[in-house]
Amino acid sequence: MWLPCNGVYYIYYMLDIKFIRENPLLIKEAARKKHIQFSVDELLEVDEKRRAARAGVEAMRAEINAASDAIAKISNETDRTRAIEKTRRFKGDLEEKESELAVLEEKFGALMHSVPNVPDPSVPDGETDADNQEIKKWGSPPLFSFKPKDHITLLKDLDLADFERGTKVAGFRGYILKNEAALLSVALWQFALQYLLKKGYTPLIVPSLAREEFLVGTGYLPQGKDEIYSVGDNVYLVGTAEVSAMGMWKDEVLSAGDLPKKFVALSPCFRREVGSHGKEVKGLYRVHEFMKVEQIVLCEASHMTSVTFHEELLANSEEMLQALGLHYRVVVNCGGDLGLGQVKKYDIEVWTPSQKKFGETHSASYFHDFQTRRLNIRYRDSEGTMRFAHSLNNTAIATPRILIGLFEQNQREDGSITIPEVLRSFVGKNEIRQG
Repeated sequence: MWLPCNGVYYIYYMLDIKFIRENPLLIKEAARKKHIQFSVDELLEVDEKRRAARAGVEAMRAEINAASDAIAKISNETDRTRAIEKTRRFKGDLEEKESELAVLEEKFGALMHSVPNVPDPSVPDGETDADNQEIKKWGSPPLFSFKPKDHITLLKDLDLADFERGTKVAGFRGYILKNEAALLSVALWQFALQYLLKKGYTPLIVPSLAREEFLVGTGYLPQGKDEIYSVGDNVYLVGTAEVSAMGMWKDEVLSAGDLPKKFVALSPCFRREVGSHGKEVKGLYRVHEFMKVEQIVLCEASHMTSVTFHEELLANSEEMLQALGLHYRVVVNCGGDLGLGQVKKYDIEVWTPSQKKFGETHSASYFHDFQTRRLNIRYRDSEGTMRFAHSLNNTAIATPRILIGLFEQNQREDGSITIPEVLRSFVGKNEIRQG
């Protein structure tokens, strides 16, 4: 199926239309649970018209071909001229029917592109992230004998950031990290990469520029277009290394022995944060440019295998946060807080003492074959059958956001900050002090 995008046409694979025809109520329930405006009835109506139009076009083509073959056998010139004229009229009718079919195909493609993936039955109902359900906490909030400073104050007092000059250079939400904050950012990337390398993940540094087809393929376009920076010529800045890492395998056929493929990918990331004005405007929580180490998995087309890797990706991130000594909680995201393609998602939220609340730092998702159908990533199973792989991802470490909890939870009464033990060898010191 051809899908138009900014005037360029790509071949993409959506949810299987046969599955949708056989399970319309399931798709309706998916749209309801995800609070997505989508009409299954409209899709099926267009699909029926499209199939009828296609059958009509194919029948007309067959008739014209048969007529053309017959013309070659007509010896009488008058009869031959009449037959040619009749065939010419048929071709004109065919062109009209082909145009009608093209319109239906385009409408069908746009509707198919908006079909929500079916969420797991364990996903709770809810409209926004306020309805996400806590399933686990680790550690306890640090107890202070003093009023804890917020991360912005800590950064300024210890000469760790320059927001004014960052804004001068990059505009709204710009920032510059300095001194130990810069060293700790690099330390966190190295820590995450080394931790996952030991667990068998292949390290990657992937492009932060990606062509439009890869953002469409991973589900970030067209629905998320307001959050993505375009740099022209159908090229965009990615908001996660997932886009580029998944794009590596577009249109490729893997063997069963290739799976699972497990990656830990580092890249600069960019998000416009449209609609977030007034939310954490100051500081490091919502910024336009950041660095992220991302976990990505391609596995066999099995629900239970996806569930197993989903839990593994979550556990990896939890173990790293525990090694950092950070108090956090895990929530399961409600239907309204899932993206179009996500089957299920966990968020990890780290405690922010100054605000006395948790803030999201990690998101672990699985998609079944939603992304791989779009990107045409397949494999041959042990019986030689061609299948679409399943895909998953989760944040390993995202900076500078993780620095908020790290600094605030490790602050001391004299204004200094204790550096977590697992990062000290990267930074070369145990604490951050003034002067």
